[in-house]
Amino acid sequence: MKKRILTLLFVAATLVSCESLQQGLMSTYNMVNCEYNYRSISGLSIGGVNMSNGLSLAAIPKVTSILTGSAKSIPLDFTLNLDVKNPNQSNALLHGLQYIISIDGVQFTTGSLNQSLNIAAGQTQTLPLTIGVDLASLMKNESKDAVVDIAKNFLGIGSKKSQVSLQLKPSFKVDNTMVASPIYIPVNFSFGGNK
Repeated sequence: MKKRILTLLFVAATLVSCESLQQGLMSTYNMVNCEYNYRSISGLSIGGVNMSNGLSLAAIPKVTSILTGSAKSIPLDFTLNLDVKNPNQSNALLHGLQYIISIDGVQFTTGSLNQSLNIAAGQTQTLPLTIGVDLASLMKNESKDAVVDIAKNFLGIGSKKSQVSLQLKPSFKVDNTMVASPIYIPVNFSFGGNK
């Protein structure tokens, strides 16, 4: 399916006469064709406790009580950094994107990024996605144990790896109008766990 849509985008880009539309379609084709890989998680905080430098001994009791208590809100904030490699012969460009993140089968969050990214042919850039989610809300809709296990992996104290499924839908501009890619780009990776 992805190959079929990529072929349609490529054919449309070569047949369209409007230069800005042609460039937009080609850059979208290139963006969909890029290689996306997990790089890191940075800027992590949970329940207002900064975890950017890891979980300190002093923070363990506070974080444990946050996760096992009955707080009405447990904000989890972090930046998911992806490496995006452009294997194409011309630039890959986006002006924004929509994303869906699922972790261990739990739809974690959805959102959008209104930022441009222009990757030259053969180059790699980091795409940062700033994420904010309320774990307490997730615990109401999903298994509390599953959400706590995911949080433990963010903190580096989980016992088994979490499987992440990320869906990205890039957008580009044509004459100041945003046009979204017709497909989501899947990115899968795992993190955390001692196994």
